[in-house]
Amino acid sequence: MSDGNFNRALLPHTPYHSGLAFGRQQMRVRATRALDQTLAALAPQLPPDVAEAIRTRFAAALRN
Repeated sequence: MSDGNFNRALLPHTPYHSGLAFGRQQMRVRATRALDQTLAALAPQLPPDVAEAIRTRFAAALRN
């Protein structure tokens, strides 16, 4: 009787995990771009250092 590792070794490779990670990265990029556009449209008078702090906190929140 074989174990699970032997059976798993016989299965073809699927790029599901790498595709999922790529999709998540693309959504982070889109969300960051949307934040930049929103800040530019709604708060153009915002100082650059405050806008950068908002972007940094937003990027950190996306990673969690």
